[in-house]
Amino acid sequence: MPAASHVPTAEWSRLVRLARDVRRLGFLKFSAGIRWLRCQVPDQTTNNFEGKLSLMNSQSLQGKRIAFLATDGFEQVELTKPWQAIQDAGAEVVLVSPKTGQIQGVNHDEKADKFDVDLSVHDASAEDFDGLVLPGGVMNPDALRTCDVSVSFVRDFFKQHKPVAAICHGPWTLVEADVVRDRTVTSWPSLKTDLVNAGAQWVDEECVCDQGLVTSRNPDDLPAFCDKAIEEFAEGKHAAQTV
Repeated sequence: MPAASHVPTAEWSRLVRLARDVRRLGFLKFSAGIRWLRCQVPDQTTNNFEGKLSLMNSQSLQGKRIAFLATDGFEQVELTKPWQAIQDAGAEVVLVSPKTGQIQGVNHDEKADKFDVDLSVHDASAEDFDGLVLPGGVMNPDALRTCDVSVSFVRDFFKQHKPVAAICHGPWTLVEADVVRDRTVTSWPSLKTDLVNAGAQWVDEECVCDQGLVTSRNPDDLPAFCDKAIEEFAEGKHAAQTV
């Protein structure tokens, strides 16, 4: 392996460009860049450069504001894991709900913790956010899709071409918002028929991204879901993300 002093200037320039692009590219491409870097330079140099890239990566969503829409019965880990990952990436995260006060999380069919609502959906506007996350849980999206204000809130993100990430039963609300026609998605398997009937192409994959719309099947898919959601939020608006 060549010494750091022998790494071609052009290669270092490429690394610098990668570092500058981390905020836009997100975690997945960042990880690929690190793997490439490890093959090019000595361990010590790699570690130093990786540290700088990690710092920039942790700020990939700096200045972004991401809404989490949920109500009673949301699958707790499908809120807390993306919440922490997106917050760690530098974004401001806001819990939006048709309820005020607190909402009840669940671990499958058992009650878990309660969470403070930051903003009523009745007072929320998609214009004030850069992206949206829809956690699953059976009761949560089933309640949201009967709330006209919540459905309109979701639909507005698509009207404004902003990225949306939905996991497990979360895509149920997308069906009600009529935003999945001609889109490729995944979900908890029992939603397949509803999504196909709404015009979507359903696939059984851990994480699917279609022009700013990120979907995953279940909590086991959360690592890929979080990575891809952050990447799409960092990239910003997608012209094909629309109604």
